[in-house]
Amino acid sequence: MATAPRPRTTTRDPEELGRRLAAWLDRHLPGARVTGLAAPGSNGMSSETLLFDVDHPDAPVRGCALRLAADPAAYTVFPVYDMARQHRVMRLVGEHTDVPVPRVLWLEEDPEPLGAPFFVMARAEGRVPPDVMPYTYEGNWLHAATDAERDLLEAESVSVLARLHDQFPAKEAEFLLPEGTGSPLRRHVDAQRAYYAWVVEGIAPSPLIESAFAWLEEHWPADEGPAVLGWGDARIGNIVYDGFTPAAVLDWEMASYVPREVDLGWTVYLHRFFQDLTVGFGQPGLPGFLRRDAVERRYAELTGHTPRDMEFHTLYAALRHAIVMLRIAYRQAHFGEVEVPGDPDALILHHATLAAMVRGTYW
Repeated sequence: MATAPRPRTTTRDPEELGRRLAAWLDRHLPGARVTGLAAPGSNGMSSETLLFDVDHPDAPVRGCALRLAADPAAYTVFPVYDMARQHRVMRLVGEHTDVPVPRVLWLEEDPEPLGAPFFVMARAEGRVPPDVMPYTYEGNWLHAATDAERDLLEAESVSVLARLHDQFPAKEAEFLLPEGTGSPLRRHVDAQRAYYAWVVEGIAPSPLIESAFAWLEEHWPADEGPAVLGWGDARIGNIVYDGFTPAAVLDWEMASYVPREVDLGWTVYLHRFFQDLTVGFGQPGLPGFLRRDAVERRYAELTGHTPRDMEFHTLYAALRHAIVMLRIAYRQAHFGEVEVPGDPDALILHHATLAAMVRGTYW
């Protein structure tokens, strides 16, 4: 999927969306015009992002980005899209930390204007490591960078996690706890089980995903550690870079109240996902970049917290990603882009990696 033509993610007409956006904006800034409407093409498989300029003398900013809840007619990746929650998280991160998040502007919870709730934020300028084709492939800016430049980007990106976890008041993040009982990690895993049940409702379950959930129970951390604000989709493909330094941290829809290692495991594994794909297609990729030992060391140096149980947390990241990949594959089948095989595990792009993790042979 990461190397194939981009899967379909929406049934919306961009021109119609632009007209409706202009009408909505006119109600907030009478006489304002929407210009330069465009959608980024290399990242994002869930919520939709639109980039546009506002032409009005009283506009708070000129360059804007709009985050729109997923098209309900397009076999959504997640069952719920809480745009007010995302808006709140970004506002609080901006207030409590020096993590560079875009300034949030308008929140629209009424689905009538654009067909779904959305919010508008200031647009960040810079470069984003692409998902399609992955940044681990030859021919993109990050692959072409020097070792020193990639080392700087890695160090600065780990610093984003360290500062977020250290600076944000943990109590302020408790509203992100899922319903249920038990520790923050237990509730997070239980929420993932519920998400998996939603994905496979009426469809054959995944033996691999169920074996991974069983592995988690058998290897549950003896000491989960304190919970912090977790970014959620903590990966470099959600950072806009000015050169090799983060200029804006994006995509907070998976934000949570979890142990630090949940974010660290996701950062490490999502790079491994692209690296393993790249090696599988006969390219070397970036084998020295975002290595697990280096990420753990950098994070410990910055925070004084030595990451624990990272095999648990990287496998948990691979498991969570498998559920998302399974849902995306079923969406491709919904649009006629792929056929559903007899073995549902074959729909999980990284099934061999997750299986190796469960067997204990991956690292």
